[in-house]
Amino acid sequence: MHVVMKPEYMKVFEAIAAIPPGRVASYGAIAARAGLPGRARLVGRLLGEVPDGMKLPWFRVLRSSGQIAMPPGSRGFREQSRLLRAEGVEVKNGRVPLARFGLDADADRELWGWQPERRE
Repeated sequence: MHVVMKPEYMKVFEAIAAIPPGRVASYGAIAARAGLPGRARLVGRLLGEVPDGMKLPWFRVLRSSGQIAMPPGSRGFREQSRLLRAEGVEVKNGRVPLARFGLDADADRELWGWQPERRE
């Protein structure tokens, strides 16, 4: 599918590309980092329309709850889970604990000195 490359689209792709291995971000967090707060659905749409040849860590983008957005059991769900686990990200029942693996997890720890409670 062909995407007209508007500057704001490129900012979204850049924000996704900047998610480091072992970390995840929500659609809304990516929108905010791209300067488009409240445009989480745009991020989701653009992930489905990535230009040919552009490599993005699409699997690091999740719902704001930490849940994988694809239907449980689907090929995409399994692939996203596998790729996240390969980077050391904990995926349990299709959900990633954002307090530990989200982009801002280290900032919270640094600023506030708290370690998220681990629930088993």
